[in-house]
Amino acid sequence: MIVMKFGGSSLANAERIGCVRDIVASYRERAPVVVLSAMGDTTDHLLEAAEKAVCEGPLTVAKSLETLTEVHLNAALALGLSRRVPDDVRPLLADLGALLAGLSLIRELSPKMKDFLVSFGERLSVRIAAAHFQKTGLNACCMDAWDAGIISDSNAGFAEIEPESYTTVPEKILPLVKNGIVPVITGYIAKDRNGVITTLGRGGSDLSATFIAAACRAEEVQVWKDVDGVLTADPRIVPDAMTLAEIDYEEAAELAYFGAQVLHPRAMQPCIKNGIAVQVKNSYAPKMPGTRIVSKVKTKRSPVRSITMRKNVTLVDITSSRMLGQSGFLAELFAAFAKYGISVDMIATSEVSVSITLDSTYNLEKLKKELDRIAAVKIKSGKAIVSIICNVKQSAEILQQVAGVCVRIGVGIQMVSQGASKVNISFIVDDTEAENVVINLHGEFFG
Repeated sequence: MIVMKFGGSSLANAERIGCVRDIVASYRERAPVVVLSAMGDTTDHLLEAAEKAVCEGPLTVAKSLETLTEVHLNAALALGLSRRVPDDVRPLLADLGALLAGLSLIRELSPKMKDFLVSFGERLSVRIAAAHFQKTGLNACCMDAWDAGIISDSNAGFAEIEPESYTTVPEKILPLVKNGIVPVITGYIAKDRNGVITTLGRGGSDLSATFIAAACRAEEVQVWKDVDGVLTADPRIVPDAMTLAEIDYEEAAELAYFGAQVLHPRAMQPCIKNGIAVQVKNSYAPKMPGTRIVSKVKTKRSPVRSITMRKNVTLVDITSSRMLGQSGFLAELFAAFAKYGISVDMIATSEVSVSITLDSTYNLEKLKKELDRIAAVKIKSGKAIVSIICNVKQSAEILQQVAGVCVRIGVGIQMVSQGASKVNISFIVDDTEAENVVINLHGEFFG
């Protein structure tokens, strides 16, 4: 058995759904279970419709619903499903219309209502896709995540899958697979023990797929995207970036965290725990080999695996002579970050200073005001993190090359941090310099 997950870009319209069907059919002998995201930009459209309903009132509901209805019914009609899918899809669209109407009256979108709202995207996509599979000779059935045995906690927007799902998921799915049926299951969403719909947060659809694979002891998870796999750099910046044939879980986690299109680290946890390989492949070029993510890479590898960057980072420099030889200072410092719910990305320390990078500026002014009591605080925006995923046993050599490249192109490195994972060296430059740094580093290490 394998689990195949397809993202929104792979399901953008009827043509893409047809391609997904052909890909799934080509793996029929391996007993596929399919996990789907919402079609195309449906989730964004749902949130936009809710915002209009809340801010502008009832007059916007009909237009928003018409747009969402057109996307799904047009896809169904293009797939020749005019007689079958409306019976499954129209009730959901009616429920969606009622929800938007309710939001336009109460003028509020709570976290629980938001989860309920975005769940319509995945529920609509699996019904259309499964009906097309069935019509074209691929024995399939659509399943909402809760019907597939996925139970979550009640943390709206960031729900975690409950451990009991390791028992309920195989009970629901394996009998179907043994009977030659292809389950087509909603990713990203679940229900808690009270029957309330939740969403699984960042990487949620991938997490749905990897959890199902772990629970059912699948031989492999395939994550189908719109790229050829995991690349040595972002191809939009470095057109000649190469596909990596194989990487390990640790490298994949670092790449995902620092901006590459790989599985979110939390989505990899079920696979890491159970030793299940992940194959990242391109649904637009299914014959490409893609990238395999495994517990241990057996092939010979170059010292540098990939170069990534993440823009719009904030750098916070904290300086205080109180740090020198004083225990408890860092505890006091990070207690302030915890108080305001601010998550730290990178950190570098010296005897009297701490440099920290942040992804979000939420509550940053409040934090600065509190820290000003114990230290001098400087906030610098418009920064970027450039990360080199590498064999850090050769870190001295790699850092020497990095410094040489930056000197050659006239870029100053503002902070350096080596990850505790020992596969990541990251440094800070200005946003405006980041792409040029990536291009030149890629030429240095892969040229």
